[in-house]
Parts: sequence; C-alpha cells; structure tokens
Amino acid sequence: MTTGQPSNTLEIISDVVCPWCYIGKRRLSRALELLGAETPLTVRWRPYELNPTMPPEGRERRAHYARKFGSMEDAAHLIANITSNAHHEGLAMDYEKIERVPNTLTAHRLIWFAERCDSQNAIVDALFEAYFVEGRNIGDRAVLIDIAVNCGLERNDVTVFLDGNEAVDIVTTQMSAARDAGIHGVPAFVLNGQFLFSGAQSPETISLSIKRAIARAARRDHESDHMRET
Repeated sequence: MTTGQPSNTLEIISDVVCPWCYIGKRRLSRALELLGAETPLTVRWRPYELNPTMPPEGRERRAHYARKFGSMEDAAHLIANITSNAHHEGLAMDYEKIERVPNTLTAHRLIWFAERCDSQNAIVDALFEAYFVEGRNIGDRAVLIDIAVNCGLERNDVTVFLDGNEAVDIVTTQMSAARDAGIHGVPAFVLNGQFLFSGAQSPETISLSIKRAIARAARRDHESDHMRET
C-alpha cells in the first residue's frame, strides 16, 4: 500500500461551527481519494475560532446572526447558499435545529485530545454532524463527552480531561499563531508547515495543490542535495 515515500503532514485549520469547514472536509476526503496511496498524507486538525469573543455560554443563534450579518434576512440568504452547497456535496444540514452558537474552545480541546487517541478524524466528523445536522450545543461539556464516547473514547478519560485545563494554552497558542500568520479565513490548508490556500476548494483543486506543493518541495530538496555535493 505504501510506496516508500515519506508521509507529508497536511494541517487543516478550522472551526467546528464553520459551515465551509464542514463542506471542505467532505471535499478533502474526495481529494484524498484522487491523490491515492502514492501520495501518503497525515492529516491533522488545528483550531480556529470564528467568534473569538463568544462568551463561554455561547449566544442564541438568531440574535448572534442578526448581530453578525446585519439582519436575519441577510443571514437567511447566506444560509440558503451554504445549505445548497452542503446538499450538493451530499451533506445534511439543518440550521433551524441550531438554537445556540457555542464557544468552541472546549470542542477544540477535545479535538486535540482525540489526536492522542488517533481519533481526530472521527471526532471532527461527529462534531460537525452534531452541530449542523442535529443542532446540539457542542459548547456543552456533557454533549462533548457523549460525542467522544460514541467515537470510541473512554468516558472517564474524556471527563477527567475536560474537567481540567490541559491543552487550553496549547489550543489558544495555536489559534493565535494562525492569526499571526495572516490566516483570517477557514478552512486553511497547510502542508508541511507551508500555507497552501484557504477556502472549501473543489476536490480537484485541493489534490492538485497538494501534488504541486509536494513536487516543489522535492525539487528544492534535490537542488539542495546537489549543491551540497558540488
């Protein structure tokens, strides 16, 4: 299955209340299928907050959208476009079920924890579905624990982790680093530490961008090796 090539690390900077990140994840999955086994990739999910000033308890959805987008009418037009794109990708989405827009810091801590358990992909999928399909409050600790357990994590381990402060500094530092790097739109794709692009691009664009970036890096490495030999 492997070709002997070193695995490249693709980091996706995203927020679990970002609809384009939800759509982008589906498009990424198709892009990975296009790349195939000859382009091994390790995918990691990194944190971002669309609403960095969101209070810990979150906000009622309609009030938040009216405040953020100017009016519920403007928000409705945006939601219709987003929902259409999601359905085109075969994704369910039901904004009417969403009652609160949460603070996502704790959800990002759970995603960080899931990486240690090799369950990041499953947790991210489950968080997107819980929010955009089921309308669950993914800022609520009990909801996050249930999601984690349904993904195969141990309830006691997750409970102890979320009850503490582990990784708060790591997650907040990663979010600050993304903004300091000029990333203001998500999803953002970073390959081996190098920014590729932002946005829920098509599977073809994602796969081609990754292929080209890997090829450029290989050429640079070859040239560097050649220079050292001369």
